[in-house]
Amino acid sequence: MPHLLHIQSSPRQQRSASIEVAQAFIDAWTTQRPQASVDTLDVWTTPLPEFDGEALGAKYAALEGTPRSTAQLKVWADIEALGQRFHRADLIVISVPMWNFGIPYRLKHLIDAVSQKDVLFTFDERGLLGLLGGRKAVVVAARGVALGENFPASEFDHQTSYLKMWARMVGITEVHTLEVEKTLFGPEADAASRANGKAQAARLASTI
Repeated sequence: MPHLLHIQSSPRQQRSASIEVAQAFIDAWTTQRPQASVDTLDVWTTPLPEFDGEALGAKYAALEGTPRSTAQLKVWADIEALGQRFHRADLIVISVPMWNFGIPYRLKHLIDAVSQKDVLFTFDERGLLGLLGGRKAVVVAARGVALGENFPASEFDHQTSYLKMWARMVGITEVHTLEVEKTLFGPEADAASRANGKAQAARLASTI
């Protein structure tokens, strides 16, 4: 049974362009797969493990082959449980607004907490080896304005480019992007951009 993980990173909820377009994709994708299941991970409401001293201690205890303390075992169990939500997914959809040319800090918190050795990747003398191979990802990226001549995407897009890099690190090589731009240019421009994004989302859902 196909399983989709939707990572929501906008705190705007019903007003969010990225969530709206991502939901259009999910609705079309699940309509074509009646047996599919969906897990929604909202980074603003999901408790995320702090990657502080105990988590760092747990990480390095494993790397050094030393026993973990009780506190370290607990925090690492939380990290592994979070990681299992990624492993259960066949398709990962990330709805993300652009904040200062990058991603919201809560999404970065999720990535930093869960992207650990033997959770989402490993490594050996060959280098980094992602553990999510065979999965696909869709990034729905919302932007209040369009990146353009003064801010070329090749230099200033630290939103989709970062998430593509992260996906490759954990073994996902097939990443699709949907961009919803000019959402701050008034109600008409916002509605038109969302409508165009939802149409693209429906088309993508029929091919992925």
